[in-house]
Amino acid sequence: MLLTLTTTRRPATDLGYLLVKHPDKVHSFSVPTGTAYVLYPEATEDRCTAALMLDVDPQLLRAQRDAFELSQYVNDRPYAASSLLAAALAKVFRSALRGASKDRPELAATAIPLEVRVPVLRGTPDLVTRLFAPLGWTVTAVPIPFEAELGGGSRYVDLTLTGELRVADALNHLYVLLPVLDDGKHYWVAPDEIEKLLRSGAGWLAGHPEKVLIARRYLAHRRSFATTALQSLEADLPAVTEEEAELPVVRRAPLAEQRRDAVLAALTEVGAARVLDLGCGPGALLAALVKDRSFTEIVGADVASRTLEQAARRLRLDQLPDRQKDRIKLIQTALTYRDDRLRGFDAAVLMEVIEHVDLPRLPALEAAVFGHAKPGAVVVTTPNVEYNVHYEGLTGMRHSDHRFEWTRAEFTGWATETADRYGYTVTIRGVGESDETTGAPTQLALFKAVSA
Repeated sequence: MLLTLTTTRRPATDLGYLLVKHPDKVHSFSVPTGTAYVLYPEATEDRCTAALMLDVDPQLLRAQRDAFELSQYVNDRPYAASSLLAAALAKVFRSALRGASKDRPELAATAIPLEVRVPVLRGTPDLVTRLFAPLGWTVTAVPIPFEAELGGGSRYVDLTLTGELRVADALNHLYVLLPVLDDGKHYWVAPDEIEKLLRSGAGWLAGHPEKVLIARRYLAHRRSFATTALQSLEADLPAVTEEEAELPVVRRAPLAEQRRDAVLAALTEVGAARVLDLGCGPGALLAALVKDRSFTEIVGADVASRTLEQAARRLRLDQLPDRQKDRIKLIQTALTYRDDRLRGFDAAVLMEVIEHVDLPRLPALEAAVFGHAKPGAVVVTTPNVEYNVHYEGLTGMRHSDHRFEWTRAEFTGWATETADRYGYTVTIRGVGESDETTGAPTQLALFKAVSA
């Protein structure tokens, strides 16, 4: 059973640092079903390939079952990639799966050109493509025919994946999807498999179009396990924690993405490098900021410690290399009080925050953010109440925790007064699909500090 991982990023032999396996050695590991080997068929400055080979011992494999059957000796288990190979991968590349590299932390956090080859894998070209293509891979799945004397095609493919991804992401994709394609785990699936799936699927599984199939197959068709996993994935989706979560129509994912894109564009417009996300919540915007290397210092602030814990999990702070981790800080603070830790930043973001503040307390927030913290720019987004007529069945405000929702005129009036009071200029723009009469669903104000 074989899997190879190749890179052409110079010096290509740095792949050894990412996998924590020296290219000049053959590494062997005992696993419950045999022996796993890691070796490098090629290791040059221009191209380096690491091979994971699993030598399955039929006696050990049979020992995990209760009864003797000929099929336990005569089968495809020693050859076709399956949960056996995934389990070996998890043991052999444990640090690489976490994205940890003591010697090359920046490289571990960088997408590099990769090629993965799995010579024998159960599955159809269509299913393999549906599983890997949404993750950024270019998929080549060649059906493996039977011998000429038998004729016809087998149920196996020779798989090649190419793309630019982090090594950790590539390994986690394989760890989850190899057993999914094989659809036959070699061990008893217990409840802790749910956590393994969620951990390895962090950052990609929640948005995968085949997540239901993946959860069911990975969890051996245990319906209760799959249901629990899917509910957890839904809870991790950014859309669930967005302001539109309580709206009676499905608009939240597109609008949430457009809002984040608009905020990022505003930050780029003002050339911000050190950014505050005030009222950061579970970290939807923080996750987008972290992906952009132009933001060199990112601080997420929220009043709720539990919410900050959710943000830390979403960002996988415990798995980030030290240099990456140093870019990000999460702090607990109330935005209506002055906090010296928030001073001196290029920009601050209040994305869907002000409407959660009681109107009598809003001047305190203004004084703390615009007056005391005094960032170079402030980006504020809030719902446009005029647009609510487009949400059929909506009564009242868009979210049960909103203290108010403003018309475009009300928001413009508040933004103009705040800018004048604290020495900023301000421009107003809409976010989302705009209606000729009611405007866009979200309104955004970009404040820029007036130079002294």
